Amino acid sequence: MKTASKDQEIIAAALALNAPFVGRLRSRTLVSSRWFALIGQFITVLVVHFGFGFELPLMACLLAIGANSALNLVITIGIAPQRLVRQWEAAAQLTIDTLQLAFLLFLTGGIQNPFCLLLIAPATIAASILRPLWTLSILAITIVCVAFLAVYSYPLPWRPAGSFSVPLLYQVSAAFGIIVGLLFTAGYAWRVSVEESRLADALIATQEVLAREQRLAALGGLAAAAAHELGTPLATIQVTAKEMLRSLPQASPDLEDAQLILTQAQRCREILRNLTDHRHEPDLVTDMVPLGQLLEEVTQRHPDLGHKALLFDIEGPEGKNELLVRRSPSILYGMGNMFENAIHYANQAVTVAASWNQQHVKVTIMDDGPGFDEAILDRLGEPYVTTNLAAGSVAPHREGMGLGFFIAKTLLERSGATISFWNHEGAKKGAVVEIHWPYSAIAAKSFA
Repeated sequence: MKTASKDQEIIAAALALNAPFVGRLRSRTLVSSRWFALIGQFITVLVVHFGFGFELPLMACLLAIGANSALNLVITIGIAPQRLVRQWEAAAQLTIDTLQLAFLLFLTGGIQNPFCLLLIAPATIAASILRPLWTLSILAITIVCVAFLAVYSYPLPWRPAGSFSVPLLYQVSAAFGIIVGLLFTAGYAWRVSVEESRLADALIATQEVLAREQRLAALGGLAAAAAHELGTPLATIQVTAKEMLRSLPQASPDLEDAQLILTQAQRCREILRNLTDHRHEPDLVTDMVPLGQLLEEVTQRHPDLGHKALLFDIEGPEGKNELLVRRSPSILYGMGNMFENAIHYANQAVTVAASWNQQHVKVTIMDDGPGFDEAILDRLGEPYVTTNLAAGSVAPHREGMGLGFFIAKTLLERSGATISFWNHEGAKKGAVVEIHWPYSAIAAKSFA
């Protein structure tokens, strides 16, 4: 359908703007975190060496800290603090941080040093901001460093020197524990980061679709205003042209000009009339329509029903007038998406039912198709939730409904609705989408 295709183009363009950007972290964030770590390392080395009196290779430790400090100073001066770092830049900086910390631990006891747990930090940061390939490379480097420190390092500073020794088996076990913690922490950070990124992309797509609907609504209101404002002067021009035609003799050279003015004025009025008749939506603040008309407008946006029947079932309190509701782009697009999906998967008919009372307004869209896939039913409405048709499946379920359903659900929820999904049980097959509003969220005037 043309409407769905246009929405897909808008969504794709929105995601294209957000997907390949250079990074997700400002340079200032990495630099500030590194200064904090380096200051902590510097203070710790001085306290252990001078405060506790443990013999450390002080110059080598300070050299390692100083080298990373010099690099951080170069980054601070050379890269604008607000600039998003590129993937390879962040990976390179985190790799250097890992190697510098591993060298410092090598000088101060290796895996026996309790600060060895800090090796988890760079890899966890990488998992939350970098692509999988870069993250895996930093994880591999960190694991190699941990394994190396478990076997090779300067002895842990102690009094008297060399009096404290940890068995090799314990050191290997500690290294294994750090690696397991590293993989778990990095994996968790990566999973959270992916979910956040998908949600951000989906919300961007939602904003783009809603902005398009609002632009179309504003355009419709502008067309109506133009038709109203220009109608009177065009009518005056038309009357004047007719008077000129009646008063001019047949041989007058101005007769043809008067006829042209009349023809063009009539053409302008016809154009304005068409704009008024085919405008998308009037102003969403002042527009009020009966609930049945709103549902009819939603279904008319997707007229290609084929051989499938469309059934309406609208029921209100006895003795009450039909409910007037606010018509907004969010509601029209959200219900339109649900209806289009029902039409696509229905076998013979789609039923659109509505009911209301003083507390709530409910719209239900039902079809007689295969229903929602049970594997994703509990997660339906989340971004990028989808299922593929299984090979040899006799009764295929819906597929490819992730982002579109998320956008529709989000827009409807912004209008105050709650959405529920389920499948018919027993002989009556098909999917059911129920949209429920509090009465005050959608009603255009008090209950009458």
